[in-house]
Amino acid sequence: MKSKPLREDLDVYVWEGKSDIADRVAHCLASFDIEVIRADGVDISRDRTKARPSIAVVSVSVIDSGLINAREWQMGHGMPVVWVAAAPRENDPRVYPPEYSNILTLDFTGAELRTLIFKLAGAIAEADKPVPESNLLVAHSSAMLGLLSEVDAFADCDSNVLIHGETGVGKERIARLLHDKHSHYGQGPFVAVNCGAIPDGLFESHFFGHAKGAFTGALYAHKGYFEQANDGTLFLDEIGDLPLYQQVKLLRVLEDSAVTRLGSAQPIKLDFRLVAATNKNLKVMVREELFRADMYYRLAVIELRIPSLEERGAVDKIAVFRAYLAKAVGEPEVAAHAPQWLFDRVANTQFPGNVRELRNIAERVGIIYRQLGAWDEQRIRQMFDTLSALRGSPRGDEGAQGAQAESSERARWDVAERARIVTALDANGWRRQDTANALGISRKVLWEKMRKYQILGNESEVANEFESSGERGPVPGFVK
Repeated sequence: MKSKPLREDLDVYVWEGKSDIADRVAHCLASFDIEVIRADGVDISRDRTKARPSIAVVSVSVIDSGLINAREWQMGHGMPVVWVAAAPRENDPRVYPPEYSNILTLDFTGAELRTLIFKLAGAIAEADKPVPESNLLVAHSSAMLGLLSEVDAFADCDSNVLIHGETGVGKERIARLLHDKHSHYGQGPFVAVNCGAIPDGLFESHFFGHAKGAFTGALYAHKGYFEQANDGTLFLDEIGDLPLYQQVKLLRVLEDSAVTRLGSAQPIKLDFRLVAATNKNLKVMVREELFRADMYYRLAVIELRIPSLEERGAVDKIAVFRAYLAKAVGEPEVAAHAPQWLFDRVANTQFPGNVRELRNIAERVGIIYRQLGAWDEQRIRQMFDTLSALRGSPRGDEGAQGAQAESSERARWDVAERARIVTALDANGWRRQDTANALGISRKVLWEKMRKYQILGNESEVANEFESSGERGPVPGFVK
């Protein structure tokens, strides 16, 4: 009698190359209701977009042959992989990309193989569990399953985490997952802050809080973000947008594990975990003195990188699209049986906005279906063509030249506007309010433009601001 497997709809594809392992894999898994499929020389990438959950067992001789690149293989097939090598070569990045951590030697035992197979099958099953829309996280590709494995490994430690990833890949979802899986902080609050959206004049009040009567209008005491996150997780999104002088103030709290409200002299001890995220290269920013090195090292105790949608491949693209389309249509069964041409179009389209962009497209397709009662191929294809045209992709050289011209025109405009602002600042003695009045904009807008164009403010004025806020040390500013 066959044992009941971890999941009953699992396929195991074997690329054996020169290693002759397919029969051994089939023998090791014979006691389970798992189908073992020989895949050498077979292009299954198209079928995989609608196939059952699958795992690959791949001999490194397939990679060593030079006929295929490991990263391209991952993106094309979108399965978690068990790599089989004649000898351990974990430290050879030419053979194993970092996200490939499941490796067996050629003399593997049945127990070793089954352990890895069931581990990966368990990760797939966990990712397939129904979750609230706000926590929707699709993971079938090796890249995403590798990330989730890292999240599991580091979720329960107390160290700070820095998450890297392009816009729209779901950095806050991963931050919340780290929070939910922590045995202590997961029981506390999760406070998410967009660092690029904090008004300059309200920075201290937002982060540190204020005492009653600290300033005109402070009728009540207010807890800042640090206090709100006490015994929980503070998530600082877009940390790379934080100006240098504000980084200093945050660093003081992280060093002391205490915060002092505005208008108070009493420090408040804190215990929270910090998770930060950015779509910028902070190491480059540190070299260019746009980000503090001590702040970077404080944040990047643990670093996680979220793969882009393109890196995740066609399988995750379609799985994400299916999930959001089901919600947009309101009938999961209808969405599951959408026409294959629609899924093919999704698989073959690039989404610079990643999951966020794909979700919006799924919603638009869902609206078309709900309003018309059919998958209007002409309307939907036209929608995809319009999106591609806006990015310049279908026009070839003409589109690339148009995008280049647009970028050049924008650069000229930025140079002109920066010069206009600097001239106005000089004419008004670098007094921001007078300069803003002269330009016909608010002080806040002027400050945002100075940040955007990295205009170094009047050093004596900045020094006075730091003196009044209690900061000491060298005066930071924007680097020209």
